[in-house]
Amino acid sequence: MVDLPPFIAPQRYTDAGAALAQVRRLYQSGIAHLRDALRRFVAEPDGTPVTHRARACYPLVRLSTDSANLRGDGPAHLSFGFVAGPGQFETTLTRPDLYADYYLAQFELLLQHHGGELEVGISHQPIPLHFSFGDHEHLEGNLSPARRAQLRDRFDLPDLAAVDDGIANGTHEPGPGDAWPLALFTAPRVDYSLHRLRHYSGTTPDWFQHFVLFTNYALYIDEFVRLGQAEMANPHSEYVAFVEPGNRVTRRVGLPADATDALGAAPARLPQMPAYHLVRADRSGITLVNIGVGPANAKNITDHIAVLRPHAWLMLGHCAGLRNGQQLGDYVLAHGYVREDHVLDEELPLWVPIPALAEVQQALEQAVAEVTQLSGPELKRVLRTGTVASTDNRNWELLPNNQPQRRFSQSRAIALDMESATIAANGFRFRVPYGTLLCVSDKPLNGEIKLPGMAHHFYRERVDQHLRIGLRAIERLRANGLDRLHSRKLRGFAEVAFR
Repeated sequence: MVDLPPFIAPQRYTDAGAALAQVRRLYQSGIAHLRDALRRFVAEPDGTPVTHRARACYPLVRLSTDSANLRGDGPAHLSFGFVAGPGQFETTLTRPDLYADYYLAQFELLLQHHGGELEVGISHQPIPLHFSFGDHEHLEGNLSPARRAQLRDRFDLPDLAAVDDGIANGTHEPGPGDAWPLALFTAPRVDYSLHRLRHYSGTTPDWFQHFVLFTNYALYIDEFVRLGQAEMANPHSEYVAFVEPGNRVTRRVGLPADATDALGAAPARLPQMPAYHLVRADRSGITLVNIGVGPANAKNITDHIAVLRPHAWLMLGHCAGLRNGQQLGDYVLAHGYVREDHVLDEELPLWVPIPALAEVQQALEQAVAEVTQLSGPELKRVLRTGTVASTDNRNWELLPNNQPQRRFSQSRAIALDMESATIAANGFRFRVPYGTLLCVSDKPLNGEIKLPGMAHHFYRERVDQHLRIGLRAIERLRANGLDRLHSRKLRGFAEVAFR
């Protein structure tokens, strides 16, 4: 026997707000049903036999259209918000509290471009029990090992077969009679990543902002914390809160604390990839993540942040300069990538080019000019545009016969790191605008390896400026308008409608 929430019949809507409200009702009904069933399960004594299954399924939104023509003049400048042709399109939805503005914008565009109605109902995809918990609910921890083993008999648990990236990778093919996807990610895939973000970043996904910076060095975090605290002391700041790992919230001076702020606490140890958030009321603030060293971390965290549909992500890190004319502290603006990181070879073949995005390139170059107060030849002296190579071998210099050096020279690479190509490639794969601005910290081919004293001087001189350049670039991207940023460069032939 399967215990389900009260049945709610599918409804059709011509108003995006009403459709979103129905998604909320369906989702809350399912979550409340699972949480209530879990509380009853926990209250039962050990040895109680499992006689029925508790289940709730994700909400679903569906669009049916019999024409490839769009209403009005069509989306001449947009890269999303419409389907490629006639047919039935649908996706499962989760966390309408977190995604309310995003869902509403997608619904409005679909109705604007196609007319007709949106159908909102219950899917056949179960909500895994672990994805129904609130941020501070851990009822299953009170169970004995034997009772915990019975969870899978009573509830649906996460199924990895339902969270693959076939849609994003362009390999998904609907079965006979199946609908085409509306979004890059299904609800189980989104929930999976939201839970992973808590683990890796040390903060809840609700704090992540729409613009994300990645770094591979902890001193950038120290400087970001200093700047964040300074913003909170400024009553006129555009930012309303600063959040650190453990969900520790500092509100801008003059703003009242939220009831949930008291739940934050400094973690016993920092998570693997700690995240810090400079929060704006519209979530268009800045998140900085220290991804550490290596392409595996870079792929891991971007796989999960992608489900939040950020407006852009940028890499600010250190690199090895590969040219004689570079000096320690010079900047490298990547306009191409050599992918020797290998972590995305299965999802994104090496023959796929990772292009530079003009909107991001211009914002970064202009930010360097503004922060350094340089222009013309003087700016070119400290900022070089070129190819960045990313490798998964930290000790590439030790390989025999100079094999990596030859390849890097043939590619015209001017800098080398271990993360930038991965972040850019995953941005391309997930349709998230990306960019890279690196700072030269050593020149191994020219005998200038990192030494403690030299490194200390370099870091002291450059970290603050480099970070301020990244923040200024994001301010420029935000001010230039999101329509320009979300261009058609990252879209394939028959793309999903959701951004």
